[in-house]
Amino acid sequence: MKRTGLNSELTQTNASSSNNKRLKTEHSSENSSRIESSSTSLNPNNNNNPQNSTTCEDQSIKTSKQSIARFFFENGLDFESINSPSFHTMMGPANCQIPTLDELKGPLFKDALKETNEYFNEARNSWVHTGCTILLDEWKGQTGRDLVNVLVDSPRGTVYLSSYDISDFVGKNDEMKIFFEKVLNEVGIDNVVQVITSSSSVFTKEVGKELSEKYRQIFWSVSGSCCMQLMLEKLIEMDVIKETLEKAKTITRFIYGNPDTLKHLKEKTEGRDLFQQSSKIKSTQPFLTLENIVLEKKTLTKMFLSPLFLMNEGWEKVADLVGDESFWKAASNVLKAAIPLVRVIEWMKGCNNKEQMGYIYETMDQAKEAIKEGFKRNKAQYTRFWKEIDEVWTGVLYSPIHAAGYYLNPKLFYSSDMFIDPEVATGLLCCVVRTTRDPRVQDRVTVQIEMYQNAKGAFGLGWAEEHRSNISPAKWWSKYGVECPDLQKLATRILSQTCEGASKFQLRRSSVEKLLDTRISRREKNTLADAVFVEYNMQLQNFGSGKVGCTGSDEIEPLDDWIADQGRNDGAASNTTDQGALNSGGQSDFHPKVEPA
Repeated sequence: MKRTGLNSELTQTNASSSNNKRLKTEHSSENSSRIESSSTSLNPNNNNNPQNSTTCEDQSIKTSKQSIARFFFENGLDFESINSPSFHTMMGPANCQIPTLDELKGPLFKDALKETNEYFNEARNSWVHTGCTILLDEWKGQTGRDLVNVLVDSPRGTVYLSSYDISDFVGKNDEMKIFFEKVLNEVGIDNVVQVITSSSSVFTKEVGKELSEKYRQIFWSVSGSCCMQLMLEKLIEMDVIKETLEKAKTITRFIYGNPDTLKHLKEKTEGRDLFQQSSKIKSTQPFLTLENIVLEKKTLTKMFLSPLFLMNEGWEKVADLVGDESFWKAASNVLKAAIPLVRVIEWMKGCNNKEQMGYIYETMDQAKEAIKEGFKRNKAQYTRFWKEIDEVWTGVLYSPIHAAGYYLNPKLFYSSDMFIDPEVATGLLCCVVRTTRDPRVQDRVTVQIEMYQNAKGAFGLGWAEEHRSNISPAKWWSKYGVECPDLQKLATRILSQTCEGASKFQLRRSSVEKLLDTRISRREKNTLADAVFVEYNMQLQNFGSGKVGCTGSDEIEPLDDWIADQGRNDGAASNTTDQGALNSGGQSDFHPKVEPA
């Protein structure tokens, strides 16, 4: 069967679409800004001039209109909503500053598109120096089609590149490789350090392996937090944990099924809830809820010893459970095994953890050691949990680049407890060989590694020693690695990468699903492509700056089977956590290392 070209089979939109239109837009916007600048620069020192007062008022209105427009653009709202009477009522006295529909579709959108292009290009220009990571955000659309967003992450920021309908290529390795090569070429093959997918990716390991063999400098990995959640899901399936969680549900079902009991608990705990439902992280809520139950052990024990709730159905069963020390011991053991992984997920999901590559290897080792110490080094107790964790770490997540990042992180390398095991040494060597094919460069890197190992030259200067811990590893190499340019380039590119996937950003997908609908016209598709480009990149820019944004399509769901008995649905993990439970310390003192600014 003759295979047609990728362009004819693949429905796609990307950041480079409508480039000519965007160039014209930028050009006209620049001309407009020059004209405006000329008109407002007259008599700049005459503060009493009525024209200056009018100009300030005009600027205030312009800023207000731009803010309202940005609200529409970054949330993917229908522009026609600007004419809604309810919207005008909501705006109140600011009605006069609401942009018209023509302004929203015209100059205001053109300005936003220009600004977004500038943000995108700033990030793109940095990739040649720091390298970048391609993040693949895959999902099934409302119509059952396989869709994917392509994001590109670097220290300068994460940007949205393109969206594809890949339904026709799922399970077809040759077609998938063609798709990936198209994406790699769009980003720039020499810029790409790694590709990160989700744990349930339609992009098979075979495709990743074949592409890694062809493009040896590119590493293939899976979202770190997705792998941590997979570890938790494997723990939930263990009988000892499943049984304990089911018993804990007996307590919450009774409390939340009896308003008087719930009211009493809230009074005794100053309003604290046993459930944690303020963020969107799957698989952690059962363990955080159990953690809160353990933290409130004294309150719960005292409460169920009280005769206040004797008449409530089920009280006796719960009272017996709360008074059973074996339950509390089992709950404590569950938390010793699970909470270290919950901490890792929170660390990886944090907005400010940009350069994770230098810490992921050590952080996983810390988590395992925390589990080991929690069980007082009793091998018979902790190894069963290690086994489940290692299956995911070695079989899904680990890549040589993780070990190399550990080795090249000066904060860890020069620490007193640094340990170079064969896996670390092999990982570093693998990265050197795969990223630098020239034997002469490899020889120079080997010599430069010895300088780094022995802290010679600039590596041993007072400032270099002082900054090992208080600046990011990549910045440290840019400052103090100048005498070892080949190793400096390798270290900077590795340490500048993330270990987290696209799910962290929780981008809304409805706009892309409409964009990839084959029934819309080409003109509508081009217009919508620009709108999605602006929407996603504004959301990503908000996320990168720490602003509230990126409200995902996955709604927060309560742990229904923890509130009411809905049959045997053990291990059904919800998707939310709460910082309060994490910060409380719980049953583990483990906290991953924080990346310096």
